[in-house]
Amino acid sequence: MKEILETVIRNLVSEPESISINEVQGEQSVVFEIRVAEKDMGKVIGKEGKVAKAIRTIIKAVAAKEDKRVTVEFID
Repeated sequence: MKEILETVIRNLVSEPESISINEVQGEQSVVFEIRVAEKDMGKVIGKEGKVAKAIRTIIKAVAAKEDKRVTVEFID
């Protein structure tokens, strides 16, 4: 899942070397904390959060196949 998330975000930002994805494992869930360059944050979140919502939808679909709950957080 982390590889898919990184691939999607890498294709959105202009500074792919600044991407940081922290995976926090819980008992039944996984939390992905995403950090990107400050100027790329708008590209990742999108107008009215539409891009962020699409990213979350993709990851939740992948997680459903693995019977896991996933949360994606964008951190400044």
